[in-house]
Amino acid sequence: MDPESVPKPQALPSPQSKLSKIGHVTGATGLSSRGKHYVCGSVAAFTNIITTFPIQKVLFRQQLHGLRSSEAVRQIRHEGLRNLYRGLLPPLLQKTTTVAIMFGLYEDFSRLLLQRARASGAPELLTRSVAAALAGTAEAALAPFERVQTLLQDHRHNGRFRNTAHAFRMLLREHGVRECYRGLVPVLMRNGPSNVLFFGLRGPIKQRLPEAHTRTGHMVNDFVCGGLLGAALGIMFYPLNVAKSRAQAQVGGAFVPCGQVLMTVWRERGGSVVKLFRGATLNYHRSLLSWGIINATYELLLKII
Repeated sequence: MDPESVPKPQALPSPQSKLSKIGHVTGATGLSSRGKHYVCGSVAAFTNIITTFPIQKVLFRQQLHGLRSSEAVRQIRHEGLRNLYRGLLPPLLQKTTTVAIMFGLYEDFSRLLLQRARASGAPELLTRSVAAALAGTAEAALAPFERVQTLLQDHRHNGRFRNTAHAFRMLLREHGVRECYRGLVPVLMRNGPSNVLFFGLRGPIKQRLPEAHTRTGHMVNDFVCGGLLGAALGIMFYPLNVAKSRAQAQVGGAFVPCGQVLMTVWRERGGSVVKLFRGATLNYHRSLLSWGIINATYELLLKII
């Protein structure tokens, strides 16, 4: 637009008024400052899932059956290339949504709680920890996608469930909504605490990395920071993921408590902690790559959107 064609105002607006107007225009014509956290999180998760899904499939077989990496790879290779990405849609839908919720709700909850905290004098660290835990708990609403992903990745159900829609339809028709949330307890026990640690430690870890002066340098630091945190948290909460996979591989029957499921797996594997953590090495490297990609992509998108 030609500036000369715009009538000049009678009085100069204050800087606060200018900022307010800019904020309204941004909200009307593009992404709001709050909305972009959801979009950046979703795109970051999409990039990660497409890249790491085959690794996740090998890891899942190890968690469920206690196989060695080579045995799991051999099993998947035997099923053929056409089945390699079988079960992709549930984690794609689930992860793009949950990571969007994770980053977006964390920012929203932090903003709302910090307003109250300033008035009450509550510590910022505590406030942000509560915000992270709330965001993680909200993510658990999408646990049915993890449930269906488990069924589609388990070769024992290959002939029973054709695809994501068919699996949901069969579960709802034969067992109801409750069956879709089998394994919810370990998901809740994992999501809240892991979010608190991720958001609480992300800043301090990055501050201890070499100072970056270029966009590439910042991306490398964000990748390292996210990757190290994701890998460490993946090991820390690995037994909960084992319990979740075992519980969600079952269709119908009684809902077994999380602790009992974990003890059953532990006894089946000869009471060996090493065998309980079978697949943890691959999970470490997958988490290192996955959360490195997510954190670096998220931070990059925040800067360019």
